[in-house]
Amino acid sequence: MRKVYYIYNPQTQTYDRIYPTIRQRWLSILRRLFIGMGFGAGAFIILLIIFGSPSEKELRIENSRLEAQYNVLSRRLDEAIGVLQDIQQRDDNLYRVLFGADPVPSDIRKAGYGGTNRYKHLMNMPNAKVVIDNTQKLDLLSKQLYIQSRSFDDVLDMCKSREEMLQCMPAIQPVSNKDLRKTASGYGMRIDPIYNTRKFHAGMDFSAPSGTDIYATGNGVVVKVGWQSGYGNTIEIDHGFGYRTLYAHLQDFRTTVGKKVMRGEVIGGVGNTGKSTGPHLHYEVHVKGQHVNPINYYFMDLSAEDYDRMIQIAANHGKVFD
Repeated sequence: MRKVYYIYNPQTQTYDRIYPTIRQRWLSILRRLFIGMGFGAGAFIILLIIFGSPSEKELRIENSRLEAQYNVLSRRLDEAIGVLQDIQQRDDNLYRVLFGADPVPSDIRKAGYGGTNRYKHLMNMPNAKVVIDNTQKLDLLSKQLYIQSRSFDDVLDMCKSREEMLQCMPAIQPVSNKDLRKTASGYGMRIDPIYNTRKFHAGMDFSAPSGTDIYATGNGVVVKVGWQSGYGNTIEIDHGFGYRTLYAHLQDFRTTVGKKVMRGEVIGGVGNTGKSTGPHLHYEVHVKGQHVNPINYYFMDLSAEDYDRMIQIAANHGKVFD
C-alpha cells in the first residue's frame, strides 16, 4: 500500500494531504530500485563467496581429480623406481660378478641433471609442487633406465666373450701335480725363510726338481721375461679380462716377450734363482692389479676332494721357499 503524506496548515488548523510531483515520484521509484539492486548484488556476491559459481565448482572438482591422478602417478613412479633399483642390485651383485666385472659406479647411476633449472616453466602451473615432483621422478627413471640399458649391453658383450674369457682365465696348476705332492706353501701370512719373520706370501709355492716343466695356466700374451729383484728369473703373462699370472725363480725361459701362449703350453723350467732356499716355482695370480689366492684358479685341474686336500696342504703356516 502506497504511503500517504500530510502537512499541518496553521491557518485552517487542519492537515492537508501532500501530492508528490512526477519528478519526486520518479526519484522515489529510482531510489527504491537502486536500493533493491544493491541488496540483490550484495546477496549474489555473498552467495558466490560462500558457494562459488557453477564453473568454479566444476574447476574445483576437475582440480581434485587431476591431483588424485598425479598422486596415483607418483605412487606408480615410486614402484617403477623400486623395481629398477632391484634390477640395478642384481646387475651389480650377480650378473657382473659372474663375469668378474666391476659394478657400475654409484655416482654414475645416481647422477642428476645439472645446470639451469629444468622445471622453471612448471612453477606457475596449478599443483606446481606435485607436477614438478613427478617430472623429477620421471626424469630420474628415464636417465637410470638409459644407464641400466647400457650396462646390460656391456653384460651382453661379456656373455658373447665368455667362451674366450674362460679360455684365458687361469684354470690349471702351473706344474704337473696330480698327486698334490709338489704343493708347498700357500697364500697368506708365512714365516720368511731368510729373515725368520712373519711376512705376507702373495702366491703359492710348488716344490719340484730343477728343470721341471712350467705351464701357462691360461691363454694369453707373454709381457715379461727376465730378472726381477727377489723373484729371480720371472715370466708374466697377460691373459686379458683383468687377469695376469707370474712365475718366479725359474731356471730357464722357454718363451719370449710378445708371444701368444695357450693354456698348458710349456713356458719355462723350475729353478732356484733370486731369493730362494731351494728349487721351486713361486706362482701368483693377479686380478685387476690385485693379488688373489691362486688356489681358487685350479678348477680345471682339481676334483672337489683334491681341492679340499690342497687347501689343507697350502694352509700350513710353516716356512716358505722364498
